Amino acid sequence: MTARGLHCGQGLRNSPRSPAEPLRPRCLAQDKRLAGCAPLGKSLGLGGGGSRQPPAAPAPAATLCLASGVPAAVSCHPPLASAHTRFLPCKLRGPDRCGQALLQIGMNMMALPGGHHLDSIPVQGQRLHFMQVDSVQRWMEDLKLMTECECMCVLQAKPISLEEDTQGDLILAGGPGPGDPLQLLLKRGWVISTELRRIGQKLAQDRWARVHSMSVRLTCHARSMVSEYSTISRTSSQEMGQAEKLLMDKCSELSAVTERCLQVENEHVLKSMKACVSETLSMLGQHFGQLLELALTREVQEGGVVALFKVCRQDSFRCVYPQALRTLASICCVEEGVHQLEKVDGILCLADILTDDSHSEATRAEAAAVVAQVTSPHLSFTQHLTSFLENMEEIVTALIKLCQEASSGEVFLLASAALANITFFDKMACEMLLQLNAIRVLLEACSDKQRVDTPYTRDQIVTILANMSVLEQCASDIIQENGVQLIMGMLSEKPRSGTAAEVAACERVQQKAAVTLARLCRDPDVAQEAVRLSCMSRLIELCRSPSERNSSDAVLVACLAALRRLAGVCPEGLQDSDFQQLVQPRLVDSFLLCSNMEESFV
Repeated sequence: MTARGLHCGQGLRNSPRSPAEPLRPRCLAQDKRLAGCAPLGKSLGLGGGGSRQPPAAPAPAATLCLASGVPAAVSCHPPLASAHTRFLPCKLRGPDRCGQALLQIGMNMMALPGGHHLDSIPVQGQRLHFMQVDSVQRWMEDLKLMTECECMCVLQAKPISLEEDTQGDLILAGGPGPGDPLQLLLKRGWVISTELRRIGQKLAQDRWARVHSMSVRLTCHARSMVSEYSTISRTSSQEMGQAEKLLMDKCSELSAVTERCLQVENEHVLKSMKACVSETLSMLGQHFGQLLELALTREVQEGGVVALFKVCRQDSFRCVYPQALRTLASICCVEEGVHQLEKVDGILCLADILTDDSHSEATRAEAAAVVAQVTSPHLSFTQHLTSFLENMEEIVTALIKLCQEASSGEVFLLASAALANITFFDKMACEMLLQLNAIRVLLEACSDKQRVDTPYTRDQIVTILANMSVLEQCASDIIQENGVQLIMGMLSEKPRSGTAAEVAACERVQQKAAVTLARLCRDPDVAQEAVRLSCMSRLIELCRSPSERNSSDAVLVACLAALRRLAGVCPEGLQDSDFQQLVQPRLVDSFLLCSNMEESFV
């Protein structure tokens, strides 16, 4: 009976092995001639008529792994219960020497613990037949039945590639979801920034082949990001298009210069070209950062405005209204944010919050801050907010009330800033403020140090007064509320801390106070009141003394205009020198004269 050859894994599981016997590793045959042989039972003469066992008895089987003809591990079934057998002499030539090796292996195998020493094994005179089996293939088949948990864990933790930077080829295997520009920007941005860092590392090592291949790959990533984002982006802008073009131009430049470096062998030339590559890489990083910042800002604004107004429309989130509104004020400083606010009827939501007394003062103050932001005169694109015009009367009324009831200077500042910007936004707002007795509310607040205690707040008040002073009926309200004296006091505004921001605020207060006075002095009653309060002497001092106006040309021009208006009503209040230098010449000549004065000589 012919013995069956077993795989390594099966032989190990079925063979009895003493605890002291070590488990040796399996080896592959180095000699292809020994890669495969006839079944072991036949080659050892254990089959056919040489066996003394009954035919029904199982034949012994063994699995041998050969390395240069030396047995590395032997595994066999329990030996047959038979009498001693003897070897029969035979002569084998040429390839039959394989049989001799296997015979010796068989004898060694039988000498292992659990085996029997056989006196002789009959060998048939037939030639051995070789099985053409690839050793690697047999090893791969055996591996399917073998698992070593510790080895598998170690293998999984090791990179296959020797180059750590080649792993970047598969970074975007998952890819962003469809229609998700924010995720696309984040993932592509991470890949490109990683590639930039790696290129810098390879450039420092002078590995020009890697630098060039990675530069080409970087260009592909950048082109993919631009193309995919343009496909799924909601809107496009000229600024984005320009940033995309700058990025792609730098990518092409980097690929071209690194390709030229591959063809240069002179070390000195390469050194100079390395500086050029480094500069190009730096500029590319800057352009990429600018593009990514523009795109991310736009995506956050588009999604952020919608989400924040959803929060502000749910009563269950009232506790976070102030924070949500403060974030909206930050987002709406750019055009895209204002457009999104218009799309989601944000103005109507702000009007509802401002007119609802059940909301806290902090919530209404933050809503006023959003109104101040979207109506800023410095933003040209806010002049077409049709929804604001529809809700302007309600908003202005609520803001006046908030100024009147403000419990702190910060609340008053936010409400008055919104009102000041609204007076620039539409002329109707000034008429509304006049009907709502806004002048009385604002002038009364100026005497309340708890509400008006900084030049920033006075800047908002005088802005409102300056814009309202274009209305003829405004003059009577100013006189009635003793507003001329208050305006004259603003001409003497001085900074407390000396910071640049506070100095600039004081300059604006002086300038707008002079403008307001010049406009109001069209009314003879206001002009007479100004002369009585010695406004002319203060205006002359501001014109002749640069230190009094912090050398501000804007304040100088406004004071010259106000002085000339007052001189037309009351010329007797001026000395001859003041009249000849500040009033009689052209405005530009007086300006040049006063701007060149180092100090007053009056």
